[in-house]
Amino acid sequence: MAIEAQEVKKLRERTGAGMMDCKRALQECGGDHERAAEYLRVKGLAAAKKKSGRATGEGVIASYLHPGDKLGVLVEVNCETDFVARTGEFREFVKDVAMHIAAADPLAVTAEEIPAEILEHERAIAAEQARDQGKPDNIVEKIVDGRMKKFVAENTLLEQPFVKDPDRTVREYVEEAIAKLGENIVLKRFARFKLGEDE
Repeated sequence: MAIEAQEVKKLRERTGAGMMDCKRALQECGGDHERAAEYLRVKGLAAAKKKSGRATGEGVIASYLHPGDKLGVLVEVNCETDFVARTGEFREFVKDVAMHIAAADPLAVTAEEIPAEILEHERAIAAEQARDQGKPDNIVEKIVDGRMKKFVAENTLLEQPFVKDPDRTVREYVEEAIAKLGENIVLKRFARFKLGEDE
């Protein structure tokens, strides 16, 4: 199937993938832009997984100040080279992540980083609620496990639905940036400050 250059360009603008990749995707998907975008996403995610072990010694620390100056975020995002760290695309990506942190208020980047005392406290609350509903002990444990999985997903940066596109998680947004920029990217750490809020 012959694919016109303007169709390839349109898909490239939408996905950020290379021209030849876009052309190949459109050919594979019979010219269907939706299917081609999904095809590229799947291919990109496969490429992102290959890059995930590579060292990330460069990057930026960026800030986001919410309008009204009462909420701010500092975030460190690492990549492989200074060249990518200085690109507008990478900086826009970092700004989006900082804005997401301001809006979604995660506790940690990954589930493993959520403090144990917070998890224990939430587990105790979930167990107490289940018992108050008269659930038997064997069911209480299953309910608590389910609620804890939900709590961790809601409070882990990488697992949260991305605020600018809730149909994908922040992890998927990172994987798409890896595929687009061609380097491993790691959300290293963040700090969120809200006026009048104690640590």
